[in-house]
Amino acid sequence: MPGERWHRIAALIALVAIAIHVLTRYLLHRTGVESLLPLWIAMTIGGVPLLYELSLQLYKRRFGADFLAGMSVVTATIMGEWLVATIIILMLSGGQVLEAFATRRASSALSALAKRMPTGAHRLTAEGVLDVTLEEVQVGDRLVVFPHEICPVDGTVLQGDGTMDESFLTGEPYKIRKTAGIQVISGALNQGSALTIRADNLPSDSRLARIMQVVQEAEENPPEIRRLADRLGAWYTPLSLLIASAGWTFSGVPERFLAVLVIATPCPLLLAIPISVMGAISLAARRGIVIRKPAILEQVDRVQTIFFDKTGTLTHGEPVVTGVVPLAGTESEEVLRLCASLEQYSKHPLAGAILRAATEKGIQLANVEHASEKPGEGLSGQIDGSAVLVTGRSKLSPEVASALPRPTQGMECVAIVNGVLYGLIRFHDRPRSESKAFVAHLKPKHHVRDLRILSGDRETEVKHLGSIVGIDHAESRLSPEQKLAIVREETTRGTTMFLGDGVNDAPAMLAATVGVAFGQNSDVTAQAAGAVIMESNLGKVDELLHIGSRMRHIALQSAVGGIAVSLAGMVLAAMGYLPPIMGALAQEIIDLVAVLNALRASLPGHVLRDF
Repeated sequence: MPGERWHRIAALIALVAIAIHVLTRYLLHRTGVESLLPLWIAMTIGGVPLLYELSLQLYKRRFGADFLAGMSVVTATIMGEWLVATIIILMLSGGQVLEAFATRRASSALSALAKRMPTGAHRLTAEGVLDVTLEEVQVGDRLVVFPHEICPVDGTVLQGDGTMDESFLTGEPYKIRKTAGIQVISGALNQGSALTIRADNLPSDSRLARIMQVVQEAEENPPEIRRLADRLGAWYTPLSLLIASAGWTFSGVPERFLAVLVIATPCPLLLAIPISVMGAISLAARRGIVIRKPAILEQVDRVQTIFFDKTGTLTHGEPVVTGVVPLAGTESEEVLRLCASLEQYSKHPLAGAILRAATEKGIQLANVEHASEKPGEGLSGQIDGSAVLVTGRSKLSPEVASALPRPTQGMECVAIVNGVLYGLIRFHDRPRSESKAFVAHLKPKHHVRDLRILSGDRETEVKHLGSIVGIDHAESRLSPEQKLAIVREETTRGTTMFLGDGVNDAPAMLAATVGVAFGQNSDVTAQAAGAVIMESNLGKVDELLHIGSRMRHIALQSAVGGIAVSLAGMVLAAMGYLPPIMGALAQEIIDLVAVLNALRASLPGHVLRDF
């Protein structure tokens, strides 16, 4: 197969040759050698590799649309139809250039992930902080991770008190508190405080490096997607050759063979299908959906299994208060008032949820004295003369914890006033308002067979979300490698879609037949995805399903309809009723109708959302 550069040169020369030919013949009215010379040059440059490709396809017994187009070029050349032959070369070479461009763009996920990988680290020595390369970092080194830097290795905090954002790696929706003795992972973004850590693994063995390896493996083993044109061309090509050979054999007139091949030129396949795809890409872009891999548009309406990431996909990725349980005869609003008053002084991920809940209820916050948040102990302070402590169940003694209500799905914090249990606040990651309706309509409306949640989050959270949105099959605590294995196995059984928004989703997204990145939280995920939903709304995913389904139907109408008419023309040509010149004219009319119909794919239609 000639390389992309060759195809680019051939397409450019063919385009210039056609323009010069049209200008010379129709504006300057010269029909001699000077008008045909540009076409001959284009035919020579584009035709030689085409003949080589034809011989290869013959050897491999592959007879797709490209093969028949190549036969048409040879036939047109024999007939002296230089303009027709050059136009076909332009279509073939231009198509190869576009396909290579899309493949190159799709393979940029690894480079986007590499941008997140730090190039160096800050080693703490007796002389001070020394900047070193990642290759120089050894297990046991003490490293400093400054605010707003990416952690270079997996390690353990030795000194410092802060938070790290691990959501794009682990699937956990919140910023994680980091104090002495707590583990950190490579690729996590440090927030406001410098941390001194001990390197527990080499950078090459870190979590981020392993994800890069998995992404590379997934890119090298993508799911097989046959082009619609190839599937149709697989039977159209031999049938066309059979009709052409029959016309020649039974009549003894070789011109009938040529006439059949001229009208058999698969322009409805080579033009109408790409135009439908381009139209659908344009429509999707206007709807806030970026199509990065056009091949997915031929697959989305045939998806059998949809995998959902949890955080940021089915949920908003932020905790909300879902219940306040008063204890010892207190009122729920009083529990919320005391906790919210104290949480003003905390950077804990749950603090914002408590404050939002208090604001929504119009609760007036109290003054706090001696607010303190000791690592591992909780948040404490004096409010209205009472000692208030907000902490976790696990921080309480077994005797005190036994007096609490049984734990439920989700997260919680406990309020203690003057040493007495005062109340319990429960939290969940807030589902999107449209999640349940979107999930419910997929099976009856889009004939999806199986719906599954694959998440790195806690089991209680994932199971709870599944029960809310209506997905029974929910798996939790999954690493990127585990997600990849599950998706890859299911993709061997049928067409799959993976919908997610984090770096940990990129390998699975590449392994799925259709990968969809939700939102713009990660360049890596966007590069790995076949489509990127710019607006955080599941309704846009439904629009993608409808746009792909509609595009496929229009492409089939144009291609199959054009082929059906062409077959009728081929029969007439084989019987001698349609000479080569008339066959070429008839084929142009067929092409025009097929292309005009294909242009409908760029129009919104009547329904792009049905839930």
